[in-house]
Amino acid sequence: MASDLYSQIMNDRGSLERMMARIPGFEGYLDRAARRKADRMLRDHLAGELDQRINRLARIERALLDKTGLAHMAATNAVKTRLQTYRDRIKTAAPGYSGFFDAVRIDSEELEWLYGFDELQVVYADRLAGALDTLEQAVNEGGDVEAALRDLDNLVREADDAFSQREQKLLNLNISG
Repeated sequence: MASDLYSQIMNDRGSLERMMARIPGFEGYLDRAARRKADRMLRDHLAGELDQRINRLARIERALLDKTGLAHMAATNAVKTRLQTYRDRIKTAAPGYSGFFDAVRIDSEELEWLYGFDELQVVYADRLAGALDTLEQAVNEGGDVEAALRDLDNLVREADDAFSQREQKLLNLNISG
C-alpha cells in the first residue's frame, strides 16, 4: 500500500521537478518532498478507513442496544472513543519524513522502518475490520459480546501503541539530529 502511494507520487511529479531531479543533490530533496506527500496521503487514507470502522461500530452498537438494552453501552462507547482517538492521532500527526531545509535527515534504514510502520498501520485497519466482523456476528447470533468487545478494545490499544512507537522514533530522530 505505502509503496503504491509512493510510486504514484513519484510518477505524478511535474516537468520542473523532473528537470531538478537531474541536478546532483536535488533528487534527494524531491524524494523527501514526495515522501511527505505520500505520508500525508497514506494517513488520510488510513483515517478514512478508520472512519468506516467507527461508523460500522456505531451501527453494531445500535443493533446491540436493540437486542440487549443498555447492558453493553458503556463498553461500546469506550471502544468507540478509543478508536476515534486513534483515528484522530493518525489524521493529525506531523509528516514523518525530513525535507530539504530540515535539520534532521532520515537515512534509508530509518525510512525502511517508517515504511514498515506504515504498512503495519494498514494491517491494523484490516484487523480492526475483522474484529468488527466478530463483534457483529456475536451480536447477531447471541454470542459472547463481552469477549468480542474486549478483543476489539485490545486491538485498538495495540494499534494505538504501535502508533506511539512511531511518534517516539521520530522524536528520537529529532533529538539526535
